[in-house]
Amino acid sequence: MEPYKEKVSELRKFKNGTLGKEIADCLDNHNLTLVPKYESHDLKHVLLDYKMTAEDEIRMQAFMVGNGNHSIPSFAILLFGAILLPDLWQIFYSDFKKGKNSTPISKWTVENYAHRNLDELRGELIKSTIEQTTEFDMKRITKIGALTSIITRIFGMVFCLPFLFSSNMADLVGAGFPFIGGAILSVGGLLALSNLSRPIKSQQVTTYKNNANFMA
Repeated sequence: MEPYKEKVSELRKFKNGTLGKEIADCLDNHNLTLVPKYESHDLKHVLLDYKMTAEDEIRMQAFMVGNGNHSIPSFAILLFGAILLPDLWQIFYSDFKKGKNSTPISKWTVENYAHRNLDELRGELIKSTIEQTTEFDMKRITKIGALTSIITRIFGMVFCLPFLFSSNMADLVGAGFPFIGGAILSVGGLLALSNLSRPIKSQQVTTYKNNANFMA
């Protein structure tokens, strides 16, 4: 780890506002150092302005999946995040769209970009309309996943229902837990569909302004 501690020391020497200096400050603030083979992970946190929290880690992976980084760790973290935090699906989808409409950064390294100004790099992330592609629609996938979850869980609950009236304790226990689990997952699916159908705040503001201009 000593070479990586020295590497952080080198990053501290960069000018304020550069990516390298911001990475060093971020690591110092969290009492961390660079981890071998994962230096670019800290680069992404700083470049994309995602905090080093569990929620922001999932959001960053949603961005990276949209950005074309289709790795097993990214998909795994995003999947577990979606299961555990269904009320944040709309936010994850928004991050996915941001990644989809940004310049690919999975190959960016600290060595190549540490000297660059952070604000300039963030400006370069935005792709032109011509460069934007439509690989797959995350919102549609989310809707299908939510509907599938609701339907399968309802069928499972219906299947377990007769056993809940059994006098056999084994039947009650065996059917009770799946029934409760199915109910929880069904509610999660309904919440996800509700969040997806909810208009984004920025869209509401735009609509309000357009209506105001029309009335004027």
